[in-house]
Amino acid sequence: MNDPVTTIDSRFSDPGAEPTSWLAAQEVLENAQITWLSTVRADGRPHVTPLVAVWLDGALHFTVGPEEQKAVNLAANPNVVLTTGRAAWDEGLDVMVEGAVRRVTDRESLERLAAAWRTKWDGQWQFEVGDGVFRNDVGGPALVFAVEPAKVLAFGRGTNTHTRHVPRRPSPFPSDR
Repeated sequence: MNDPVTTIDSRFSDPGAEPTSWLAAQEVLENAQITWLSTVRADGRPHVTPLVAVWLDGALHFTVGPEEQKAVNLAANPNVVLTTGRAAWDEGLDVMVEGAVRRVTDRESLERLAAAWRTKWDGQWQFEVGDGVFRNDVGGPALVFAVEPAKVLAFGRGTNTHTRHVPRRPSPFPSDR
């Protein structure tokens, strides 16, 4: 997402607070060690799990095993929320990305993403590119998904702010317009 429309919600922000810049929100996404993925099961129950995500080319990327609950959920409903931030009340910035997933399978994108994952956690995330998936020596294949944000919320603490960033293109979701 480049140059989004940014607004502050004064109902949930301190008086006189400025909106969190898109660059600050993007920096949190780029540097997060853990991101929480929220999906919905076929019966409507929520499913939340921590994972390592990579911000690249305006999208947040993550991996799942083809048999994991996350993959089953995504096959039925591609809409997700990814959240990262700090567990502190008086400082930090929490960022939430909302959107629909798409599979990433082309070799060039997977190679670039594998290189980006190697920068996480001092290089502990090592993936090789296989036939439209990631492979490593820990488990079986890993499906790679991208979420291009339909909406990004940034919640600042210390000075409380509630900032909304949305793409300049219209959202496909009527409730987000």
